[in-house]
Amino acid sequence: MGTATATASRPMRADAQRNYDRIVQVASDAFAERGVLTSLDDIACRAGVGPGTLYRHFPTRDGLIAAALGGSLDKLAGLSESLTASDDPGAALDDWMLALAEHLRTYDNLPESIAEAFRVDDSPLRNSCRPLTNTTSVLVDRAKKAGVIRHDVDYRDLFALVSSVAWASQRRGDSDADLKRMLALATGGIR
Repeated sequence: MGTATATASRPMRADAQRNYDRIVQVASDAFAERGVLTSLDDIACRAGVGPGTLYRHFPTRDGLIAAALGGSLDKLAGLSESLTASDDPGAALDDWMLALAEHLRTYDNLPESIAEAFRVDDSPLRNSCRPLTNTTSVLVDRAKKAGVIRHDVDYRDLFALVSSVAWASQRRGDSDADLKRMLALATGGIR
């Protein structure tokens, strides 16, 4: 996702960049331990900064979640490139749905947070996840053209279905194999 900057033309001061990086790392660890609804004040304390510093960098929880997901989103962007160029649209869509479900299980309550973010036009989390829905749309269209999924499948419905499976899998504490099996069961109707 890259390094944050204060403005498009002027980089952050070194101490501000260190604070930013520390907050993101601590938030990532805290979200992994307790989910995305963990206290932001606790994250600030653990990062060794005041709440004001955290909120200056991240005025909303969505912004902090988006920053914490940066590495995972970068990996999905790389996968997106290879899958959209794949010669097998059906397998590419299957691989994408599994990768997307695994991503959505990164943090407890992440599927709900993303669903909420898509209801807010200027949400940083929505904006950072937009490439996920774009890739889903492209892969659904390719699979439709290849005749491997039904023509009435809408990418938004599929994204919601994968999110729901990820949420349920997270709640049950499923293994990766269980997630894959559950996803196959849930998406069988799109064929």
